[in-house]
Amino acid sequence: MLAITDLGQLTAQARADSSPPPPSCASLHALGVTTDLLTAARILRVGRTKAYQLAKSGDFPVPATRIGRHYVVAVAHITELLGLDEKHSS
Repeated sequence: MLAITDLGQLTAQARADSSPPPPSCASLHALGVTTDLLTAARILRVGRTKAYQLAKSGDFPVPATRIGRHYVVAVAHITELLGLDEKHSS
């Protein structure tokens, strides 16, 4: 039987095991030219509240443009940030 000596270590391991795999270039391109802020935040592993705070202050990891009450993010900026840009990978 496994002895639990550090609950924090166990919790961190559980989070690491349950994290989704990083997105592929093809899955990002399937989003189209732009995506909404929450989709971009999920890809970049930023929480919802933090994403809106960063977008409002202009500090979101990629440029986010406010259109009316919504933010949009160019998928090209996300692929470039993640190093999945096809122009730079060849």
